[in-house]
Amino acid sequence: MSASTVTSATADAPTRKARRRSAALGMVAWVVGIGFCLPALWMVLTSFHAEADAATNPPSLAAALTLDGYRTFFGGGGGPTPWPPLVNSLAASFFSTVLVLLLALPAAYALSIRRVRKWTDVMFFFLSTKMLPVVAGLLPVYLFAKNTGLLDNIWLLVLLYTSMNLPIAVWMMQSFLADVPVSIIEAAQVDGARLPTVLRRVVAPVAGPGIAATALICFIFSWNELLFARVLTGVVAGTAPVHLTTFVTSQGLFLAQLCAASVVVSLPVLVAGYAAQDKLVQGLSLGAVK
Repeated sequence: MSASTVTSATADAPTRKARRRSAALGMVAWVVGIGFCLPALWMVLTSFHAEADAATNPPSLAAALTLDGYRTFFGGGGGPTPWPPLVNSLAASFFSTVLVLLLALPAAYALSIRRVRKWTDVMFFFLSTKMLPVVAGLLPVYLFAKNTGLLDNIWLLVLLYTSMNLPIAVWMMQSFLADVPVSIIEAAQVDGARLPTVLRRVVAPVAGPGIAATALICFIFSWNELLFARVLTGVVAGTAPVHLTTFVTSQGLFLAQLCAASVVVSLPVLVAGYAAQDKLVQGLSLGAVK
């Protein structure tokens, strides 16, 4: 064996080890990913089973498939229609997300590009607002809503979701806006652009992926919120998560219907996440590589 052959084999050994390590890590990632997806896949499968088959223990994978759970969810069996709760959730999540973005963008601008005095203290204050347990604020909010006539009002949920998501949005957008080049802002100001124009036409397009990621996360948090919606709403302003609780009754747990309802309620968030996945990845990776 020549010296060049020995040298080539020695050089290829680290490459083969790196490939085997990469393949092993890929297999582990696939196994972990499938493990995370199994509960959701099981929920989807159970939603197509009859109640008798869904309640078996252990559950049967070969049970007959049916759409009865979805028909019942959409009021086919004479039950309540799910459209008002779905519309309420969509309205509360959409309007609160819009308000959060309108308030968080100038706040993040003041904390990242044109930093105010003691801006770190301001950031800590935003963070400290998330340290209070949600249950601790439930009674004061309920009394306020009762005394002001805002119980069972969708706009109360909009205000609550805005206040709950605003600290998270400011924290996220502050890191995104910190990567916006100051030179282009100064160039726009030299051309006579005022602050609203700078935010709308300069900062927002550059930080678009980060804003999209923030909007999606705030929308998901608002859509999934249950505690305040369960206590502060009733017939008029009930949301989709509140509607899901109606499938747990004194007569028992209607598992197939609950899984069907959960699949339908999860679809808007999944569709929004899939549609904005490119912006989400770009936004969450901003500032990761310097």
